[in-house]
Amino acid sequence: MVTAAPPRGEQSAGPSARQVAGRRWRSARGVVAAILAMAVVALILAALRPSTSAEALDPESPKQDGSRALAEILRQHGTRVTVARNAGDALGAAGPGTVMVVTRTERLTEKDLQELSGVRADLLLVRPTSFALDALAPQVRRGGPTYEEKDSPDCSLQAATLAGRVAFHESETYDVAGSAAACYRTEYDAARLVQVRNGTGTVTVLGSTAPLTNRRLTEEGNAALAMNLAGAGTSVVWLVPDLPKEGAGAGQKSLGDLLPFGVKLLILELLVAVLLVALWRARRLGPVVAEALPVVVRSAETVEGRARLYRAGRARDRASDALRSGARERLVPLLGLPRSSAQDPSAAQEIVTAVARRTAYDETYVGAALYGPEPLDDAGLIALTDVLDDLERQVRQS
Repeated sequence: MVTAAPPRGEQSAGPSARQVAGRRWRSARGVVAAILAMAVVALILAALRPSTSAEALDPESPKQDGSRALAEILRQHGTRVTVARNAGDALGAAGPGTVMVVTRTERLTEKDLQELSGVRADLLLVRPTSFALDALAPQVRRGGPTYEEKDSPDCSLQAATLAGRVAFHESETYDVAGSAAACYRTEYDAARLVQVRNGTGTVTVLGSTAPLTNRRLTEEGNAALAMNLAGAGTSVVWLVPDLPKEGAGAGQKSLGDLLPFGVKLLILELLVAVLLVALWRARRLGPVVAEALPVVVRSAETVEGRARLYRAGRARDRASDALRSGARERLVPLLGLPRSSAQDPSAAQEIVTAVARRTAYDETYVGAALYGPEPLDDAGLIALTDVLDDLERQVRQS
């Protein structure tokens, strides 16, 4: 193989550091992209993970977000505490003079909320959902979250004024219509604690779980507020509903139901755009393009290289076909025949007859040389080469 030598005094420079870094980045960017995608998915899953445990506000749970401490304090003060795991049991245990503490309202079904709306007891709703408010306290509307640590009651509700400052931490706020007690207001005039009349009883809405939990019960006036609200009656029915059998509480919808139509249309448009870009950028097989070889190779080296490949593969059939095809291509013009007849099987007899007339061999010998079977060994292949060379030489000399 012959290559062009670089000019004297000029040496080929190796790849620069920037080129090496670029190659490494191109080879590793797929792995980096996959790792980043996994990290993003992990962050999304962590953000969507519920911030509370399954035993949050459970009066039998000693965990930090449980309410066992408050339930025990109520019992020590002579208040009977009944724990209910479904709305039916809570309704059966409730009656006049009872305070029903309703937690985890996202687990209540529409039927549960409808039954609770007619209960003959005072209700204490702890951070209820909008659907629970619509069913049990229609005068109250949810505002927005607030993160102010402590606040004073600034209202006429005795349970709040006796407790004083309370550490709510994260809390929901509420707006009320009509005459209602609204305590612990924010700067936007939304309240963290409201109480409204509902028939013969009251419905109290508390926007934070902190005053009822084991972890926050001893902070500021949390214990006093929790005792005043939950212990206002002769007994307490604490409703911590289990997950409904159908797997969804009142008003809960799937992600597809919550997405607006415009968002769904945007996602569809993005999918179509990605598909069109993929089709546009997809690799296609085009026509064969002839390119100049980087080096000039002598024909003898090409012949020798191909011969070595044939020999290594014991491809005597391909080698003999190549030799005979080349011989016919060179003999046909010398015989005055069309070039197309060299590869035309129907012209084989015409070529054999013309060659036999201009050489010392008969048609049988010439036919075996030009169209015969493959040689049995390498010696036969070399002998075939000699015969074809002799036929071509005699035709040229005739």
